[in-house]
Amino acid sequence: MSELETLERILLADIDAAGDEGSIEAVRVNALGKKGSISELLKTLGTMTPEERQTRGAQINALKTTVADAIAARKSALKDQAIAERLARETVDISLPVRSSPAERGRIHPISQIVDEITAIFGDMGFSIAEGPDIETDYYNFTALNFPEGHPAREMHDTFFFNPDEKGDRKVLRTHTSPVQIRTMEAQQPPIRIIIPGKTYRQDSDATHSPMFHQVEGLVIDKAANVANMRWVLEEFCKAFFEVDQVTMRFRPSFFPFTEPSFEVDIQCDRSGPIVKFGEGTDWMEILGCGMVHPNVLRSGGLDPDEYQGFAWGMGLDRIAMLKYGMPDLRDFFNADVRWMTHYGFRPLDMPTLFGGLSA
Repeated sequence: MSELETLERILLADIDAAGDEGSIEAVRVNALGKKGSISELLKTLGTMTPEERQTRGAQINALKTTVADAIAARKSALKDQAIAERLARETVDISLPVRSSPAERGRIHPISQIVDEITAIFGDMGFSIAEGPDIETDYYNFTALNFPEGHPAREMHDTFFFNPDEKGDRKVLRTHTSPVQIRTMEAQQPPIRIIIPGKTYRQDSDATHSPMFHQVEGLVIDKAANVANMRWVLEEFCKAFFEVDQVTMRFRPSFFPFTEPSFEVDIQCDRSGPIVKFGEGTDWMEILGCGMVHPNVLRSGGLDPDEYQGFAWGMGLDRIAMLKYGMPDLRDFFNADVRWMTHYGFRPLDMPTLFGGLSA
């Protein structure tokens, strides 16, 4: 048996033994690569006489063709085999239900939905959104809002105080969103029509209270704002938010340091069933506090109370979300339970609008 026949037998055996595409590629390189066994034989043709080259060269090229064809055939067979194995391994049960897309599974948190609903309502009335820092100075959180130094009302919020800084001043986690009222009055001239949604913090925790919760406040400042304007704004808001044609509200005298006069607002409802129904029934439920902006607060904002007046109101976003959508426990809002989100959450593409419906 000649040298070429022996080499051919060895290479064909290696080709047949290759079990995957990586192995057959290794055989190809060893035979036909730059330093492969057949390539080395081809390099010897230059040292042969024309007569030897004619005979020997034909034999080597025939070997190259045979091996190349065998490699191509084996590679194709291995590729088909790999596909068949993958299909067998990745069998799909077509009787299983189709998985929903991320857009179908995703949900908007009820608080985010409530903020969007309120924004749609007050945006239609000409209000803009204002924001402020969660960490506030004692001045903006208390003093500028008519809480004098040493006043007992400073403790009524169970405030989270920071340690004193190098100057002895103690910052706080804001107990309400009202500091944004002062910051807005300092930054722009009336007329002012803003709503202020945001996080607030107080040391309290049970089924209806949380150490961190959400509020929204409204502020109107101009030269003619009055209680009648405030009542109309709040009635229109409640009708749109609770999606009823008519609401009956009552204003009870109250006290807030930053408004004078101050009121608690109740809305008529039916509480006989598991869900509170607004716009009907004979029961009453408190939903917010409001009042005319105190002259001292206007002065703190850099405005003359003899020239300007205004009204403000505030309510808990978490509370009105619970009322509207029948959520029994405030703590569930912050538990990050996917099951709760799936049940109470909102589809991302169902954006609340006054035209299409807030909670469509």
